[in-house]
Amino acid sequence: MNKKTVRDLSDAQLRGKRALVRVDFNVPLDERGQITDDTRIRAAIPTLRYLLDRGARVVVLSHLGRPKGKPEAKYSLAPVATRLGELLGGNVTFVESTDSDQALKATNDAKPGEVVLLENTRFLGGEEKNDERLSRALAMLGDVYVNDAFGAAHRAHSSTEGVARVLHPAVAGLLMEKELDYLGRALSSPEHPFVAIMGGSKISGKIDVIESLLPKVDKMLIGGAMACTFFRAMGLETGKSLVEADKVDLAATLSKRGGDKLVLPVDALVAPSMDEGAKAHVVKRDAIPAGEAMFDVGPETTKLFTQHIMSAKTVLWNGPMGVFEKPPFDAGTKAMAQALAAATKKGATTIVGGGDSAAAVAEAGLESAMSHVSTGGGASLEFLEGKTLPGVAALDDK
Repeated sequence: MNKKTVRDLSDAQLRGKRALVRVDFNVPLDERGQITDDTRIRAAIPTLRYLLDRGARVVVLSHLGRPKGKPEAKYSLAPVATRLGELLGGNVTFVESTDSDQALKATNDAKPGEVVLLENTRFLGGEEKNDERLSRALAMLGDVYVNDAFGAAHRAHSSTEGVARVLHPAVAGLLMEKELDYLGRALSSPEHPFVAIMGGSKISGKIDVIESLLPKVDKMLIGGAMACTFFRAMGLETGKSLVEADKVDLAATLSKRGGDKLVLPVDALVAPSMDEGAKAHVVKRDAIPAGEAMFDVGPETTKLFTQHIMSAKTVLWNGPMGVFEKPPFDAGTKAMAQALAAATKKGATTIVGGGDSAAAVAEAGLESAMSHVSTGGGASLEFLEGKTLPGVAALDDK
C-alpha cells in the first residue's frame, strides 16, 4: 500500500493533537432507534484505540443512512455514541452538530485520550456535493486527518475526499489499511490457484468485476440469479427465473472468453415462487420447469464449488448463491461460507467482499473463520473493478 497510515505518524504529530477520524458507522437501526448490528463500530475500534493510546484527542465523523442534506432525527448518531462508549470503555462526548462553533469548541476542549463524536455528516447540505467551503470547515476540527471509512471511500464527499486535500497529514486508518492490503494483494499478487465466486441477482452490477478478475483467476464460480442469464445464453429454459434479457449476449461473450475458467451451476433449487419454499425441489440446470424459477444452486453445484474452493490458495467471494434470507433457499450460500471457513483452516487466504456475502457470513457466525471480511460492499466492488477510490487517492503518499 503506497499511502501513509496512522503508523507513519510520529508521537509528536499525535500527542495532545486532534485526530479527525472519518469512520463508517452507517449501522442498521430498528424502528426504536436501537442498533441491530455493531460490526462497523467494532471494526473502527483498533484505529481509535491506537490514536487514544498515543495521547491524541479523537474527533469522529461518520454518515448514517440517506438524509437529504438536512437533519432527520431517525438518522442521528446519538445511539452510536452510546455504543461506541460501551465498546471503548469510556465516555464519548456527542455533539449534535458537525460544522459549527459548538463542534469546534468541543474539539478544542477535549483532553488527550478523550473521544468526541460529531453528528451525521450527511445532515450537511454540502457533504455529498464535496463542497469546498464545508471541506475547509471540517478541516478546522482536527490537526491530522485519518480516513478509516473504507465503506465510504468510493464516494468523493467533503468528509472523505475534500477534507483530505485541505488537512495534512492525511493518512489511512488501520481498517482502511487492512482492506486495501487484502483486496490489493488479491488483485496484484494472489497466491494461485485463485478462485473467485460471483453471486447475486444481476450480472449488470458485476460486469466490471468479472471482466477485471477473469484474466487473473484460475476459476470463476457463478451462482445466484445471474447464473440464469448465462443459462439463457446457452439456450436453456430458465422458466420464471430472473434473467436480464439485455445482458444475454454479454453472458455469451463472457462464457466464450472465460472458457473452462467459468464454472456455472450444474443443478438448481426451483419453486413456483419465492414464498413457496415447501414446494422447492432440485432439478438439473437443463430441466428448469417453465412455470418455476431458480432460487438457489443445487447440492451437486455446492459439491462442485466446494471442491474448487478447497483446492484454492486465494478465494474471493462476492454475492450470495440464492435468496439466502429465505430458507430453504439459503443452503447454497451457507455452504459457500462453510467451504471458505474450511479453506482458511487449510491455509488459504479468503476474502469476502462486503454486502450480502458479508451478511451471510455473519449470519452463519463464521466472520472470524475468514481471512478478511470487507466492511464496504460498493467500495470493495469498485476497487475490484480496478477503479480509483477518491477517499483513498486523496490521502498522503508514502
